Amino acid sequence: MSYYIHAAKFFLPSNTENGGYLEITDEGKFGQYLPESQKPTGKIEEMNGQWIAPGLVDTHIHGLLGHDVMDNDWEAIKTMSEGLLKAGVTSWLPTTLTGSFDQLNAVCKTIGDHAGQETGAKIQGIYFEGPYFTTEHKGAQNPKYFKDPSFSEYQQWQASAKGLLRKIAIAPERHGAVEFTRAVTADGTVVALGHSDATFEQAQACIEAGASVFTHTFNGMSGLNHRAPGMVGAAMYLNRVDDELICDGHHVRPEVATILIKEKGPEHIALITDCMRAGMMPDGDYVLGEFPVYVKDGMARLKGGNNLAGSVLKLNEAIKNVVDWNGVAPQDAVEMGSYVPAKSSGVGEKCGSILPGRAADYIVLNDDMSLAATYLDGQERYRNNQ
Repeated sequence: MSYYIHAAKFFLPSNTENGGYLEITDEGKFGQYLPESQKPTGKIEEMNGQWIAPGLVDTHIHGLLGHDVMDNDWEAIKTMSEGLLKAGVTSWLPTTLTGSFDQLNAVCKTIGDHAGQETGAKIQGIYFEGPYFTTEHKGAQNPKYFKDPSFSEYQQWQASAKGLLRKIAIAPERHGAVEFTRAVTADGTVVALGHSDATFEQAQACIEAGASVFTHTFNGMSGLNHRAPGMVGAAMYLNRVDDELICDGHHVRPEVATILIKEKGPEHIALITDCMRAGMMPDGDYVLGEFPVYVKDGMARLKGGNNLAGSVLKLNEAIKNVVDWNGVAPQDAVEMGSYVPAKSSGVGEKCGSILPGRAADYIVLNDDMSLAATYLDGQERYRNNQ
């Protein structure tokens, strides 16, 4: 049975509306939005004082609840998809780490064979973070797998994934990076730039060849210097590119995150988590890829070297953080956590916006930006009872 939501605020694609009614159809799709003055007949679900936003889209996430995408375990991925609903995430891109060709191919086969069977947040594609990186900014990636990009390898992975490989990150200074970028983007897959010591000019060359995203901006890349802009300078200066940003307060200081958002505009900032298997788990010892990690005080760090090793951030926390830091208005935070990540990963036609005919995947926020509930296909799937 179709129904209408009556709420205090709706984050719609072109505007944020105060009050009104949003239709949810019998098929679990979004219908029409009606202003407060046009109260509809039929069933109305009252969400007094609360805000309705599109479901969040996490396009860079490695693990959750003790599981990792690289475990290559479909049941674990299903568990992660269910857990993501507690973070307001209704769509996601399972994200790999750098690994061998065969490891990555096996993950592609598993997800390609089963995607669509998950019962929580919907898999909209796969994100390959590597293996075409360089060692200077390796982070928690394993350099023994680093190599120059190969379009032939990409084609084999894409075939195993049944076309679900939506985005791949590379270092622009690798031999053949520009040619690889040109070929992969022509095939319809997004190329991101990261884990790189590239110069501004090397990054720009890949952008001109079709790359369109910077991977977790500031982290794992050559910094901004007044005579050598580097990867960070390219991420801040170049037009028509989107910048991933981890807003946990640890990876990037709030002031610096706010500078980037102001410079690029919220429409070009994709909030991500880069969450690893310790997400939604207690502090303690874990593994990221082949490296031992410890989690303490909201941070995951490598036991060897103490580098940050992914995060334990939830995306609903990220959109709240950027508002609490006085960096953006709520509607901008929602855009950065839903529309921009979807658009920047080539899945914007499937998720990230409240549009008629789209699956009614949405979240309910309190006026302090805390998550109240998550809905999938018009059905409540999570409620925060705290």
